[in-house]
Amino acid sequence: MKAWLNHSGTAIDQWTFEEVETPTPGEGQALIRVKTVALNPVDYKATNNPAWTFPHIPGVDLAGVVEQIGPGAEVKIGDRVAIHTNLQRDGAFAEYALVDTRALALIPEDVSFAEAAAILCAGMTAYEAIVQKMNTTGKETILIHAGAGGVGGIGIQLAKRLGLSVATTASTENHEWVKRLGADLAIDYKKENVTDVIRDWTNGRGADLIFNTVGRDEATADIGRLAFSGQLAFIAGGPDQSVVKPFTLSPSIHEVALAAAYASEDDRAIRNLGHMASELLKLVAAKELDPLVTEEIPAADIVKGLQRLSERHVRGKIIATFN
Repeated sequence: MKAWLNHSGTAIDQWTFEEVETPTPGEGQALIRVKTVALNPVDYKATNNPAWTFPHIPGVDLAGVVEQIGPGAEVKIGDRVAIHTNLQRDGAFAEYALVDTRALALIPEDVSFAEAAAILCAGMTAYEAIVQKMNTTGKETILIHAGAGGVGGIGIQLAKRLGLSVATTASTENHEWVKRLGADLAIDYKKENVTDVIRDWTNGRGADLIFNTVGRDEATADIGRLAFSGQLAFIAGGPDQSVVKPFTLSPSIHEVALAAAYASEDDRAIRNLGHMASELLKLVAAKELDPLVTEEIPAADIVKGLQRLSERHVRGKIIATFN
């Protein structure tokens, strides 16, 4: 099979697209004939891992067809499936991929392979943060950072489905885009003071919920944007909680990390990956959620796509297709 190979932790511009041996499924595994893969920031950020054997096949999101199954596999040959794969093992950027069938989701008939791949890492991250981790009961407002990106864009849509008023940070040129997704307020983080805008928007209370997709420093700043007993979910570095005096703000802080489900080796956590993907795919099939496919490229251009993604000027999701 053809696969993209990362040699000994090399940068993405050193990866090669070449022939390697097709793997064979073991206990509880399936061999997937890959149709599409989604490009994600983790693909260019995580170029080395102590658990990897080199050369390593990168990529975490795929959609395709079950080609072979091992003993105890929980799918059948011919099933259309999608999965967020285990970052500690060979991944998605290949014509065939081995996966843990506990984390698989069946793709509904009305959902394309491109849409299915697009909804995985970004959608599941947003779903875990907003639907599973944060308590939205009785809450009114949420700030979602980077609304023009994949995670933020899905997050906006999920938050609106839950009846929340949504503010998001985005460059001015992306304001129309995020408002089309449902954002009530778009903040140009380059030109405006985000804290002041959120305070004005909430009549001084602060946001009930904040979903931070940016980093530790911004997450720390988010504490000053929270309402009393507010909740902050983060994916790119937690806040410095020492800025909060005890018995004052009473915030709740949530770490969101999809890869941790596999690393935990907890059966329920791994199956929850498939559950989240299935729930999102149902929403896509019902036309209640836009998976944000904005560009499709051939698999041979995956590195070029990742290089553009790393420049942080891509709206939605880039999808690569294997022939």
